[in-house]
Amino acid sequence: MSYLAPGTPENVVLAQHVNGRLRAEARISNARAFLFRAIGLGAFVGLAGAGLGAAFYGYATMNEVGNASDTLAKALTQALESTTLKTSGEVRLTDNTLKIEGGLPAAKGRPDVASLTGNQGKSEAPANAAVRTSFTVFKTVPYLDGTIVTGWNFKGDEQKPEKQYCYVTRPQTFGDGATLNQTTVAIDGELLPQPARSEINFAVIARSCVWFDPAKL
Repeated sequence: MSYLAPGTPENVVLAQHVNGRLRAEARISNARAFLFRAIGLGAFVGLAGAGLGAAFYGYATMNEVGNASDTLAKALTQALESTTLKTSGEVRLTDNTLKIEGGLPAAKGRPDVASLTGNQGKSEAPANAAVRTSFTVFKTVPYLDGTIVTGWNFKGDEQKPEKQYCYVTRPQTFGDGATLNQTTVAIDGELLPQPARSEINFAVIARSCVWFDPAKL
């Protein structure tokens, strides 16, 4: 590159060097400005991505808790709707164990349905109406300060329960009174979804559920 400048050759060379130095410094300044702009843009994109990810994570967490609560409520409602306990004895809760006094006769496997039904309901029911007796057998296992209960719902003279469910009960104090907090963990051998903020580990409780097994009767 050549420059036309008046003066001596030394002045021409000096002017060229000064011009090149100014151009180099201008390029360095432009490069620094571009670097700062790139850093700012990268930080903005990173923060925006983190905020968007946090928003999606919060939404997913709330949606998961809501779905788990709905599923648990639906399963518990179905279990309670289909549960019927009928016997001629008295049901009492003693020492965290559910006992039936004077009701079920001794039998291997399950109660004698014929001895329970007898002539019950025949005098009140119409001649063409079929009387069907439903009952529930409970199996209990101690757990900390509460109890793990498995219910077998029998209907009629079936050889195996129509529905089974397992729940854990633990005492809970409200003010000056106390009550039992019941949480269903499994239905028909299937583990229910674990709520996100539940203090009970469903998988651990399910190990103590006593499911119906004809081979063990």
